[in-house]
Amino acid sequence: MLKVAIYGKGGIGKSTVTSNLAAAFASMGKRVIQIGCDPKADSTINLLGGEPLRPVMNFMREEDEEPDELAQISKVGYGGILCIETGGPTPGLGCAGRGIIATFQLLKDMELFENYKPDVVLYDVLGDVVCGGFAAPIREGYADKVLIVTSGEKMALYAANNISSAVRNFEDRSYAKVFGIVLNHRNVENEKEKVQAFSDKIGVPIVGEVMRSDDIIHWEEQGKTVIEGDPTSEISKCFFDLAELLWKEEEKE
Repeated sequence: MLKVAIYGKGGIGKSTVTSNLAAAFASMGKRVIQIGCDPKADSTINLLGGEPLRPVMNFMREEDEEPDELAQISKVGYGGILCIETGGPTPGLGCAGRGIIATFQLLKDMELFENYKPDVVLYDVLGDVVCGGFAAPIREGYADKVLIVTSGEKMALYAANNISSAVRNFEDRSYAKVFGIVLNHRNVENEKEKVQAFSDKIGVPIVGEVMRSDDIIHWEEQGKTVIEGDPTSEISKCFFDLAELLWKEEEKE
């Protein structure tokens, strides 16, 4: 089972990268679960035709009980991808990181992986704050590999450096390791050079590039990934290449 956590600064394009990766894996015939680990709970929306999914934390808060079955907190989207959103607390009350931990414990109790038997699990995680809750996918052994999504913007690289440092803190415990950087282009001046310099500094390769494209915006406005909307496009090829690279590495291991 390939288990990948995708981290990055808020608004950097993690959900776009994660959902298109999920769609690429599904198109390759893999059984995929995508778990959104962000209070905004919009990670999976473009796998579900633009329809938002009720987050786990909302369910437990509104129903005042834990769900009895997986169908109450999940939906099946494009390519048979099982979509789950952790959500977060009522704004201003509680800790979003604890919401992730509570959701993970619930999914463990429901024996999600044992029953669903996925080939690929993707976690879409906010990376502005790498506290214990947001680090749960790497700290608790849920993920094996980490992708860091960044552009050449200063704050995106700052967040990427924090994420890299957080992962390194757990390296001696056989937890997840940073597999690579995904450069999501924002047309910053000398962007490739800036991200390459960062890559060289932390010793982590750039394993994928997503060129700035109106195609992504066009399909997301229709509630779709670009993989679903136009799987033969150049931008789709970026995601297929990254999915194939990740899968080849998993097969080696």
